[in-house]
Parts: sequence; structure tokens; C-alpha cells
Amino acid sequence: MGIFSRIGDVVKSNINDLIDRAEDPEKMVKQIILDLQKEVSNATTALGKAKASERIAKRQYDDAVKTSADWEMKAKAALNAGEVDLAKKALSNKVKADESVKQYQQMYEQIAAQTAQLQEQVETLKSKLDEAKSRQAMLIARSQMAKTQKNLAQSVGGLNSSSAMDKFNRMEEKVTRQEAEAEAFAEIAGSSSTQDEKTFAELQHDMDVDAELQRLMAEMGQTDAASATEGSAAE
Repeated sequence: MGIFSRIGDVVKSNINDLIDRAEDPEKMVKQIILDLQKEVSNATTALGKAKASERIAKRQYDDAVKTSADWEMKAKAALNAGEVDLAKKALSNKVKADESVKQYQQMYEQIAAQTAQLQEQVETLKSKLDEAKSRQAMLIARSQMAKTQKNLAQSVGGLNSSSAMDKFNRMEEKVTRQEAEAEAFAEIAGSSSTQDEKTFAELQHDMDVDAELQRLMAEMGQTDAASATEGSAAE
């Protein structure tokens, strides 16, 4: 009966509690199934031996009953033949056989009761095994889903708090700064070009003015155009 005390421990254990405490629920569930299968196998073997013992006890009981009946028949035959002493001997053997009948009957009934109890426990254990198997796929699927959700949550949370997005923001700021610098240099380059063009235009304008002055002075008979120009410049 020791094996069934261990079976009771397995049957009474709460699978969900074991899964909650396990580091790897999937492995734990599979191990529980293996343990239950082993217990079912051991219990079935024990039940087979108990049934064999029951059959032996039943045979011994039946043989004792038959022996008692045989001695009674012999006693009747002896009485019919007028052999009273022989009949008493037969009845003496019958009384002994009846004692054996009582012993074997008691032993048979006790073994039969134990076997019936073992049979019930084995059926209960098999039912628990079937239940565990039916829940195995669901529990493993739930465990895998929980792991996936946890990993996704950790990934999303990690991105929010890690330097990945900070780096991305810094790169965006750097590109924005580069674009601003490019625009500034373009404006500076454009401004310098415009200033140069203005300087050249003013120079050309002065040269044209001097040329017109020389022309007018020549027409007016003023040959010292350079002095006039210098004087005009001095004024």
C-alpha cells in the first residue's frame, strides 16, 4: 500500500501552484506528466499483483469448499452403508475442511476488498493523468503567450527608457543643425557675391563718369582734364 501513499501525494498536488513556482512552466508540466505516467505504471503493476493474489485466494477458498463437500458426501455414503465409524472419520475431515473454508474465505474477502480499493485508486490516478494531458497543451500555450507578451513589453519599455531613442533624437538634431549651417553658408556666399558685384559696378560707374568728364572738358577746350579731375576729387 506504500505506493498509493505516494500516488496520493501526486494526485492531491495542485498543478497550477507547481507551475507558478517553477522556473520553466513548460518543463514542469511535462515533468508532472512523466511523473503521473510513472505512478500509473507502478500502480497498474501493483494492481496486477493484487489481482493475482486474489485469484489464488479464490482458488484456495473454492478448493476448501469442494473438499468440505466431498467429505460430507463420503460421510453420507458411509452412513448409507451402515459404517458409522467411517462416517464419523469423514465428518471429522469435513470439520477440518470447514475451518479451512472459513480461513480462506476471510483471506479471499480481505484481498478482494484491497484489490477493489487499488482498482479505484488506479482509475482515479488514470483520470488525473488524462486531465493533466488535456490541460498540458493549454498550459504550455498560455506559458508561451505570457513569455511573448513579457518579451514584447520589455522591448517596448526598454526602447522608451534606453538611449536608443535618445540617440535617434540627437541624430535628428544634428541633421537639422547641418541643414541650418548649409543654409547659413549659402546666404553668406550669396551676400559676398552680391557685394563684389556691387563693388565692380561702382568702379565701372566711376570710370564712366571720368570718361564723360574728359569728353566734356575736351569739348570745352579744357585740356588739363587730369587736374580738373583731381581738383574735383579734392573738392
